[in-house]
Amino acid sequence: MNATAIQAQNNALQGLAPRNDFRVIARWIQPGSQVLDLGCGDGSLLRFLTDELDVSGYGVEINDAGVLASAQRGINVIQQDMEGGLALFEDQSFDMVILSQTLQTIHRTADILRETVRVGREAIVSFPNFGYWPHRLAVLRGRMPVSKSLPFQWHNTPNVRVLTIRDFEALAPEVGVRILDRAVLHDGRPVNWGANWRGSLAVYRVKRN
Repeated sequence: MNATAIQAQNNALQGLAPRNDFRVIARWIQPGSQVLDLGCGDGSLLRFLTDELDVSGYGVEINDAGVLASAQRGINVIQQDMEGGLALFEDQSFDMVILSQTLQTIHRTADILRETVRVGREAIVSFPNFGYWPHRLAVLRGRMPVSKSLPFQWHNTPNVRVLTIRDFEALAPEVGVRILDRAVLHDGRPVNWGANWRGSLAVYRVKRN
């Protein structure tokens, strides 16, 4: 796509995407791509990408309610526990593999990152940043943080890993992941400085190193 076409696509997405992190993700995906959405939840991201970018592909979800909701949105969804890996999919079989706010819910963090960049020519990984300053302050006060990006109490959270932007950027090269681009957001707005303490959500475009 030329610059004019890219800007037109971004303008269209600006008005239509239901969440700002979805808009960031969409900007890194070419129309007509083959996409795999790991931990697709209710299928809303893949539905958005299908409607706006004419992508095709699959969602992977373990939760029964998420599988049902995805199917009701017309998403091709596979019910699978990703802790077991992605052996179902061949190397480089998708243009883009997405881990949207899923990484922190998986015990085998390094393995799923390796598998993600094995299956996709590129990948997008997003996660809530535990380094965000109110989260640090909550811990200093003796409580686990609860916020828009971390809406659960400690006793019912699906998150099993606690990571910051710096943690991810240290881990990525260790597991053969090369970072191509990064967007850090808070309340849907970009954070351009002090990202690790001012940003509540990080979104990365990556590929196998």
